[in-house]
Amino acid sequence: MLPWEAPLAGRLDRHTFDSTVLRGNPLGDPHERPLWVYVPPGYAESTERYPAIYVIQGYTGHLGMWANRSAFRQPLPETADAVFAGGAPGCVLVYVDAWTSYGGSQFVDSPGTGRYHSYLCDEVVPWVDEHYRTLARPQSRAIAGKSSGGFGAMITPMLRPDLFGALATHAGDALYEASYIPDFARSVRLLRDYDHDVFRWWEDFRSRTAFTKQGDETLLMMLGVSACFSAGADGTPELPFDPVSGVLRDAAWQRWLDWDPVRMVARHAEAVRSLHAVWIDAGTRDEWFLDLGAVAFRDAVRAAGLPEERLSFELFDAGHGAIDYRYPLALRWLAGRLAR
Repeated sequence: MLPWEAPLAGRLDRHTFDSTVLRGNPLGDPHERPLWVYVPPGYAESTERYPAIYVIQGYTGHLGMWANRSAFRQPLPETADAVFAGGAPGCVLVYVDAWTSYGGSQFVDSPGTGRYHSYLCDEVVPWVDEHYRTLARPQSRAIAGKSSGGFGAMITPMLRPDLFGALATHAGDALYEASYIPDFARSVRLLRDYDHDVFRWWEDFRSRTAFTKQGDETLLMMLGVSACFSAGADGTPELPFDPVSGVLRDAAWQRWLDWDPVRMVARHAEAVRSLHAVWIDAGTRDEWFLDLGAVAFRDAVRAAGLPEERLSFELFDAGHGAIDYRYPLALRWLAGRLAR
């Protein structure tokens, strides 16, 4: 496998999107965002309309990282292109950026980060439908992602079944008592070096090269997800645990639990039953136990009444990282199930 950029059979358009809802966001992050749209082979020569699959990233992911190339591995724009060049039914792929200064937005609206759910659903989707020949209906529109992107893929069709009728989640954040609570205790120990103040850590983190101290990744996730899930009305993130003792702060923790996809399914059972295709997978050695979250989410959507023939579920031998080879598998599966 050659290590250089390969030509695509389709076309990748790179846009800059000027968002109205991200103007004046609490962190002062850019309201102009990169937006990539891929069209499959044959798009330019036809008048056909295509299903659309929206692709979102995990925590600390930004759009440019889709082009990252590692030894003996191709990046997603190329492996996805190979899916459609190889005969899978054509789809428009939309690569969405939801980066924040804390490393991510969880694709939700929050006073701590900004209106990233609205940005995706109320701005990007209509713009793509206006500028590309898509089939603008939920049964022809899917969303896919890994980790926090998998979380976004799970919750978005539940919240907006009028827009999204299918999803693929790869090791998506779920079952929070298994995936998050172990890091609460680790965070308390790490914060001892900062007088138990996460904002003192944040000030230190921003003053030096990122990820050069033990625990930077853990504390960034704690602060960033708190900004997404449990920020105060003024935008200040509140940790879901006491930073000295680790005791759960019940009100803040409940706000996190309210965003657990496993728990959300029962509240959005009608939307779940309406989904046309649901792909769930995770590695059996996932460091955040997201294989357990995958099982729990599968069981929840089954209990909600999703027909078995619309569901694909697999646990495979891997940890949390280097599972990008799973993405084109899910794209091919979705492409064959979205309405045309």
